[in-house]
Amino acid sequence: MTEDLDEAHKAAEARLSAQRAFWTTLGAFVLVWIACTITWAISGAGMFWPIWVIFGTGIATLVMAWNAFGPRNTGPSQAQVDEEAKKFEN
Repeated sequence: MTEDLDEAHKAAEARLSAQRAFWTTLGAFVLVWIACTITWAISGAGMFWPIWVIFGTGIATLVMAWNAFGPRNTGPSQAQVDEEAKKFEN
């Protein structure tokens, strides 16, 4: 029973750490987006090239958000492990 609590505690710590990292990274990305947009505006405002920076870092942001706030990965259940182990017995 204490092993389950230890695992739950470690999982909670990892999730909170991922959430903290997400917010820190999002803040950094927003600053980069703003800097790129200001640079674009100052340089003549031609084709909006910062969209490529926003698109690339946006994908990274979505992946981080999914890891930090998405469904929890609980791993396989004991029944699934037992069923898979039976396949190796034959």
